[in-house]
Amino acid sequence: MAISGKTRVFMIIGDPVAQVRAPEVYNQLFATHGIDAVLVPVKVSAAQLAGFVRNAFAAENFGGFWVTIPHKAAMQALMQECDPVAEVAGAVNAVRRKANGATEGALEGALFDGLGFIKGLDHFGIAVQGRRVLVLGAGGGGQAVAAALAQRSPSSLVIANRSIDKAQAIVDRLQPRFEVPVSCTTSTDPAGFDVIVNCTSQGLKAGDALPTDPARIDAGAAVVDIIMTKEPTPLLAACRARGLHAHAGFEMLVQQVPEYMRFFGMPELAATLQQDLTEVRQMLYPK
Repeated sequence: MAISGKTRVFMIIGDPVAQVRAPEVYNQLFATHGIDAVLVPVKVSAAQLAGFVRNAFAAENFGGFWVTIPHKAAMQALMQECDPVAEVAGAVNAVRRKANGATEGALEGALFDGLGFIKGLDHFGIAVQGRRVLVLGAGGGGQAVAAALAQRSPSSLVIANRSIDKAQAIVDRLQPRFEVPVSCTTSTDPAGFDVIVNCTSQGLKAGDALPTDPARIDAGAAVVDIIMTKEPTPLLAACRARGLHAHAGFEMLVQQVPEYMRFFGMPELAATLQQDLTEVRQMLYPK
C-alpha cells in the first residue's frame, strides 16, 4: 500500500486495539479497489478520548473513526447527530464530520451493528416482519440488535435479561420510536418464538451455561448467535443437531463493510461490495 500526502487517513480507536482485524480487512479492500486511504489502529484511554477526538478532526486529511470497545458509548455522547439505532443503543461505531458541513466542528455518528445483523438475516432468508422475536441479552449488542429488529415490524419483540431494569430501559427507548409491541422478561424460555437471537456472552468460554434451552425451541424457528468463534457455539451446535436454521454472527460483520464505505464517502465501492461480498467473507469467516 502506497501512502502519500494525498492519502485519506482513518483510525480505529479503542483500548486495547491489538485484537482488531479492521485494518487488515479495510486496507486490503482499499488497495484492491484503488482507494487512496489507510485505516490505522490507535489505543486511547477513556480519559483521553474526548481530547483525542477533537484534535484528530483538526487534521483536514482525517476522514473519521471506526470505534471499538470500550468507547462506543462514550463516543456517542460526543456526537451532535446520530442515526436512530445509535440513539436507542446509546453507542456508535463510526464517526465523521457532519456531511452537510452546516455546523463547524459538528460530528455525526452511526451504529452499524444492528443494520449489519438485519442484512445478515436477509442474506440467510430469515424474515422478521410479522414474526415473534426473542432477544437474549440487554448489553450493547442486544440493544443494537433490538433496535434494528424493531424497524422490521415484528409481531412482538421480547428482550430477556437477568437484570430486568436493563431490559426495561431498552423497552422504554424503543416504544416511543417504533409501533411494535415490545416487552421484557427475565425468562429465557424460547418456546413460541419464530426468531431467537443470543446477544449474551454465554458460549464464549468453555463450560458456559447455554443461554436458552435448545430443546424448547419451536421446530420452525431460526436461531442466530452473535458470538463469533472459530467453532460453532454450544447453542448453535445443539440447534443444528435438531435441524434448526442456526447461524453465527460473522455475516453481521460482513454486511457492515459496505455501510462503513458508504458512510465515509465511498459510495461506488460500497455498491460494488454489496453486489458481491465474497472477498469480505473470505477475510472475516473462520478458515
